[in-house]
Amino acid sequence: MNRLADATSPYLLQHADNPVDWWPWCDEAFAEAKRREVPVLISVGYSACHWCHVMAHESFEDEAVGKLLNEGFVSIKVDREERPDVDAVYMTATQAMTGQGGWPMTVFATPDGTPFFCGTYFPRPNFVRLLESVGTAWRDQREAVLRQGAAVVEAIGGAQAVGGPTAPLTAELLDAAADQLASEYDEVNGGFGGAPKFPPHMNLLFLLRHHQRTGSARSLEIVRHTCEAMARGGLHDQLAGGFARYSVDGHWTVPHFEKMLYDNALLLRVYTQLWRLTGDALALRVARDTARFLADELHRPGQGFASALDADTEGVEGLTYVWTPAQLVEVLGEEDGRWAADLFAVTDAGSFEHGTSVLRLARDVDDADPTVRERWQVVVRRLLAARDARPQPARDDKVVAAWNGLAITALAEFVRLVETTGRLGTEGEANLLEGVTIVADGAMRDAAEHLARVHVVDGRLRRASRDGRVGDPAGVLEDYGCVAEAFCAMHQVTGEGRWLDLAGQLIDAALAHFAAPGGAFHDTADDAEQLVARPADPTDNATPSGRSAIVAALVAYAALTGENRYREAAETALSTVAPIVGRHARFTGYAATVGEALLSGPYEIAVATEDPAGDPLVAAAYRHAPPGAVIVAGPPDRPGTPLLADRPLVDGRATAYVCRGFVCQRPVTGVEELVGQLRRAGSAGRCRDRPG
Repeated sequence: MNRLADATSPYLLQHADNPVDWWPWCDEAFAEAKRREVPVLISVGYSACHWCHVMAHESFEDEAVGKLLNEGFVSIKVDREERPDVDAVYMTATQAMTGQGGWPMTVFATPDGTPFFCGTYFPRPNFVRLLESVGTAWRDQREAVLRQGAAVVEAIGGAQAVGGPTAPLTAELLDAAADQLASEYDEVNGGFGGAPKFPPHMNLLFLLRHHQRTGSARSLEIVRHTCEAMARGGLHDQLAGGFARYSVDGHWTVPHFEKMLYDNALLLRVYTQLWRLTGDALALRVARDTARFLADELHRPGQGFASALDADTEGVEGLTYVWTPAQLVEVLGEEDGRWAADLFAVTDAGSFEHGTSVLRLARDVDDADPTVRERWQVVVRRLLAARDARPQPARDDKVVAAWNGLAITALAEFVRLVETTGRLGTEGEANLLEGVTIVADGAMRDAAEHLARVHVVDGRLRRASRDGRVGDPAGVLEDYGCVAEAFCAMHQVTGEGRWLDLAGQLIDAALAHFAAPGGAFHDTADDAEQLVARPADPTDNATPSGRSAIVAALVAYAALTGENRYREAAETALSTVAPIVGRHARFTGYAATVGEALLSGPYEIAVATEDPAGDPLVAAAYRHAPPGAVIVAGPPDRPGTPLLADRPLVDGRATAYVCRGFVCQRPVTGVEELVGQLRRAGSAGRCRDRPG
């Protein structure tokens, strides 16, 4: 009996018709294994995972494999995005046993959940032999199996332990982290490391803030070069916007075609901030198109942002996205088809499989003549219309709290900066930017309302929902941190006190239930389900670590409320990560980003005004703010907005207050005066060519 039909996870639902008697992760599954005295197979993956689909088709849909599993094991299917705590524990075990990890993750465990053999993808013949071997070992060598499991649990318990050395996260450590990133930088292709190459969004956010504080031209150039290389490559969808998960090569040409919410949210922040600091036309265009992708492709009205688009279409990777020269001519005609083939590097030989090419931007068009840009956009619209008629990849409609928080924060930054900057580019480009900003603002607000209404249950967070129904898994630390930071962003956008209240509620719950000795944090709550180890990973990987995320929320909340105990908690927590920042900068990007904000202040900028949407002082605040600053604008003494308390208009005019630790400089009523204060506050005067 397959028990996945009522799951909220699209990944589990993909396996609901398998001949395997799957269980969801639950106590009953382990009790059944104990009753039958059989080992447990824990299979972990996610819906957009290409090799998860391959293993499903080869093995889990096969009647003979299903029979082997049903007779000899209790089989549990886990969505890693819905249960990151389960994934973290068993991924640590897999890495300890094999030296590497990945998905699908295949773990054999005792009936109490102790892992004793781990791996990833297995082709069907290998998997069948493995099932037979594990069954034999369990039957004939059980004591050895149990000893192996005990050793693995001891190893992962040590790997997930809290404690260890601490140090203040100083300017010297952050400078050393920037130097380390510079030494590991790919000077030719941008980014870090070789194939497969992942977009280093959190490292880029850190380097932008480092540049703003120090004036480092090297840090800024790393960001500019990497952002341009990614945006011109196949990693970036040249027609619909948005980014794929990673490039299978070292030069951003051929992507692994899945598109994840968290990557696009974090990259939106990078391109938005790069545009803010440099006025770069490519950065603005990519930020605009990434915001449009989030609003058009992943937002579900009334339900938040979906998690991902699949890598495959009808079982074929990249089917929706790739082109041949003949297909371009068929859609565009001979002349425009040849022009597009040259522009997008589509050749007869192809850059992908079977003579097809992934679209790349081979020519500089962002700074080209307006007539060239218009032709390019017409071609893009026609190709996108043709592509939309093709079969489309599946969408994982699961709403993950943490990832929605990342998207809300990114959209808040993008929307406020664009709204306060004015019209840019040609009339068509300005109209498109305005339209994208409107729909992005609506999607941001809708997602925030969904999190507040559906995911916050009795003062605590739930991890995931689907179709408006919240799932059972409890929120983990990254959920609390990312959602609380998003609610702080919503408070700044709207001036409404309820968002600040909600952020404080989640932060207090995190401090009460996730805190560990010495200022660290566990990734699961003290009243959550007890696994074979309690995860506490301090490193930033595909998404911010729970520890980095909650520190970011603590810093923003402390700046918005003036309650210093939250800042102290943030500083103590960062001190547990600081030694890693100094040694492994590539895996602490978000922690270093927050560290730059703390080093800056962060500054609190309050603009007392009756016109928060259109006041030039507000626009200047957003364009010139020091790293990590919080900004609130609205009428003086607005209820629920501490930054506006006792901040009157001066001589009846809108007035800006630039503060650090709630100690304020002289209030100013002129834009030039405000810009001068902000430049002195954050060394922003070293940055070039701001928009507007």
